[in-house]
Amino acid sequence: MDTRITLEARRGARGAVRPVTLVAIAVIVVLAIASWFLIIQPHEEIVLSDAGGHPSTPVTPGTVAPPPANVEAMGTDQLLAEARKAMNDQRYLAPAGNNAFEFYFKVLEREPGNPVATDALRETFPFAASAAEQAINARNFNEAQREIDLLAKADPANFTLTILRSKLDAQRKLLDKEQQQALDQERQQQLAAQKAAEEKAAADKAAEEQQTAATKKPAAPAGNAVASQPTETPTTPAPVQAAPALTPAVLVRSVNPRYPTAAQRSRTEGFVVVSFTVTAEGRTSNIKVIDAQPRHVFERAATDAVERWEFKPATRDGQPVDTTITNRINFKL
Repeated sequence: MDTRITLEARRGARGAVRPVTLVAIAVIVVLAIASWFLIIQPHEEIVLSDAGGHPSTPVTPGTVAPPPANVEAMGTDQLLAEARKAMNDQRYLAPAGNNAFEFYFKVLEREPGNPVATDALRETFPFAASAAEQAINARNFNEAQREIDLLAKADPANFTLTILRSKLDAQRKLLDKEQQQALDQERQQQLAAQKAAEEKAAADKAAEEQQTAATKKPAAPAGNAVASQPTETPTTPAPVQAAPALTPAVLVRSVNPRYPTAAQRSRTEGFVVVSFTVTAEGRTSNIKVIDAQPRHVFERAATDAVERWEFKPATRDGQPVDTTITNRINFKL
């Protein structure tokens, strides 16, 4: 065989390899792009959807759907679906029983360590904290306390909880101060009106006495007066001294009791009847629970509130004295 023919054949084969290689590379690139759009990207969207969607995506809130009829009977997938709906509606912590955090907590009760619920709670925490802060600013203190409790259940060591609790306490103190100022102003108005009424009554009495004295005339002396025998004037018995009048105590500063979180979650209502002593200084002491329905639910909240009440003390003959008061405190949602 001719050596030149063999070399030409080899060169032709080498030249044919280059287009085949380019075609193979192009096919690999096309397959990679197709796998991205058809497999990887849809998978990421599914994972993001399972996590409740990106919480930073603005969503126009609409009408809040009613809570599921029977949450306890729902499976994990159903709970995650309800949580996703709540996230899309920005119902992170409210309303009670129909929010994303509570649904995710139910999932974790069924499957501790569930990655979808765990990741969603962690990623949504800042937005839920912002919702709790809005409840504080609106002075919806019971709701704000409930939402802070939910946040603490998700991440008890988060420093944001300290900030939220400080803001809640500051708002409560500010409200107490405003209520106290309003009560002080009302008391001053009552005292001014009472003083004006007393001054008017004293002026009317003085005018009446002056008019009575002016109408009296002295008796005319007789022409030939004969000394009359002195007559004995019967002695009028001294009047029996009446018992000192007691003026009851008047409430001047009232603090509403805090609704227990557990009772609020379970929609429980009731009342507490308390008996306490108002001291001569206007403070409460010796607080006792006389009756409560239901038992062991509202007693602590009621006694804590009564401890902070202030009174204008009862008086006897103008002197402050201790007195006992019984009061009923109702807890209604």
